[in-house]
Amino acid sequence: MPTLSAATLAPIVQSMFEAAGVPAEDAAVVAHSLIDANLCGHDSHGVMRVPQYVEFLKKGTYRAGAPLTVVDETPAVVVADGNWGLGQVQAHRLLGRLIPKAQALGVAAGTLRNCGHTGRLGEYAETAARDKLAFFGAVNSHGAGRRVAPPGGKEGRISTNPICLGAPTSGDPVVLDFGTSAVAEGKVRAQFQKKEPAPPGWLVDSTGEPTTDPGVLYADPRGCILPFGGAQMYKGFGLGLLLDLLCGGLSGGPCSSPAFPIAGQGNTAVFVVFDPRHFGGTEHFVTQTDGLTEYVRSCPRADGVAAITLPGDPERTAKAERTAAGISIPDGTWELIVKTATELGVTLTA
Repeated sequence: MPTLSAATLAPIVQSMFEAAGVPAEDAAVVAHSLIDANLCGHDSHGVMRVPQYVEFLKKGTYRAGAPLTVVDETPAVVVADGNWGLGQVQAHRLLGRLIPKAQALGVAAGTLRNCGHTGRLGEYAETAARDKLAFFGAVNSHGAGRRVAPPGGKEGRISTNPICLGAPTSGDPVVLDFGTSAVAEGKVRAQFQKKEPAPPGWLVDSTGEPTTDPGVLYADPRGCILPFGGAQMYKGFGLGLLLDLLCGGLSGGPCSSPAFPIAGQGNTAVFVVFDPRHFGGTEHFVTQTDGLTEYVRSCPRADGVAAITLPGDPERTAKAERTAAGISIPDGTWELIVKTATELGVTLTA
């Protein structure tokens, strides 16, 4: 299992995308996004995606250098078509249009359709928080990726449909970013590539029985990912269903549908940015977010609990550790990266 620093990995990943025809500026955006996901502990959205994205580029599923097309625009709304460009590039372009609108009006909303995989949603909340802006974001899998079964079901009907909420403080933001399924599909794929079983509670097989075999998602007869929520998973499925409806319905793209393949290729998205300055005021907002986060952290702890953890803390802890120690890449993932690099004519060292 090779372990590489972010500084070593960045030019490798960027050069692979450039070799696949992606403009250097766009390649740098995607490389940074993927490596940052690894640093934050979300390997499911990290460099394991490089072979997948490159394959989509080769097939023409993704378009290198695709522009972001604004389909409709008002002072507070941007409706955009990603033209099947790389998702991180197009999502940051959308966010870049929304931030000045929110700063002018207090709130701005935008949607994306025909967009590649947007990656870790927390990245966009963190970007907004640097300007002391609050953020809501959600995506579906553009009609595909139907790997989540309703409670009691044994066939996928919706995708994993993550939601992200971010609130700035005077220091680190509070960022909640999670899929409405028991686990992100990419985390199952990571277990599959590592040739390790999935934890109990993630998956059911094609008969609806619990399984720890991650391969059930990638071969027929296919299994499914459970909704999050344990005994009350109907709440997780309900949230995922509503996000699917909002993302597809508002963006002009599709909701989950049997008209699309199981394997996902991209996202429709809804982003909303809030500027507290136009509401209760930025000073008030930050005073309140500081006060509540400090109050929660001061909660008396049960025996054996070292600290109270808030959303965003695990990512910052992982980033500090992996920045120092490097990013370990499972052998199965590295084999796919090496194979892709060889096909692109890119020389790797690790």
